[in-house]
Amino acid sequence: MTDLPKVDVVGVGLNATDTMIPLPHYPALGSKVEFRSANVLPGGQVATAVIACQQWGLRTRYVGKVGEDAAAEMHRAEFSKIGVETHLFTAPGCASQQAFILIDDAGERTVLWKRDHRLTLQPEELQREWVTGARALHVDGHDTAAASQAARWARAAGVPVIADLDDVYPGVEELLGSIDYLITSRDIPGRLTGEPDLTRALRALQRQYGCRLTAATLGQDGVLAWDGSMLVYAPAFRVEPVDTTGAGDIFHAGFIYGLLQGWPIPRQLDFACAAAALNCKGIGARGGIQRAEAIEMFMKAGDRHAAAFVADHSLSGLRQNEPAQ
Repeated sequence: MTDLPKVDVVGVGLNATDTMIPLPHYPALGSKVEFRSANVLPGGQVATAVIACQQWGLRTRYVGKVGEDAAAEMHRAEFSKIGVETHLFTAPGCASQQAFILIDDAGERTVLWKRDHRLTLQPEELQREWVTGARALHVDGHDTAAASQAARWARAAGVPVIADLDDVYPGVEELLGSIDYLITSRDIPGRLTGEPDLTRALRALQRQYGCRLTAATLGQDGVLAWDGSMLVYAPAFRVEPVDTTGAGDIFHAGFIYGLLQGWPIPRQLDFACAAAALNCKGIGARGGIQRAEAIEMFMKAGDRHAAAFVADHSLSGLRQNEPAQ
């Protein structure tokens, strides 16, 4: 067996081919809307996060599956150009995952996507040393069985596991038991716990699955996290968005980067928020990735959105900031 070089981050999860379609506004039912362009760009949750980490100077490895088409060659070329060590499996006779993304003038996007079941990454296709030879593992929950296998190997080897969950996938409970840093979209903590209050849901997730940190990204409201002893809130940075595609992917990359620098949690969240905001100034999931130094400068000088949560000392935590009447 060939000895693999040690890497900082290994990503096991989705890649996608995104067709970006800017529109003046979202189409009304039965209407016709002229689109301005249709750019085909690489994306995908874990693949995009790995690309960002590589561009910030981390050594990276990516494990995923593509179809037998031109999109697969585009992914291979992109990983090679950036310098990511790549282990791409090919699903014969099918297309790579694709998405058509409608972007309005406010930068908000609507995603139409398709993924052939043959693109599912299988646990038996993974190799343990791909995971244990890294300082951190990043997964999404889509190919849950493969992600769970990788996370178990990582947990056994003392490799921290970061997860990006945007849905409650079948069998995800098995994966959650091996996650150290669970960072989900806004609605996932409530859906997993049945607790409508976000602060309580994050606490419940941490207690149930033993994560080091549970967090939810909140779009322009920032991010809220629970580390087992305190709630940490970071407001989002204010930019004029061109396209919000990939903001969550880049947030996770920023969190991983900060984690591997040994930064305290508030600084990790600030860096992740700043990286995500800047990415929204470009088209595509990776269109606005900035240098780490530029992100640090933006952290110091950038404006923030109004805080969505405020300190509540009587509860030793945070509460939702009520809108003005």
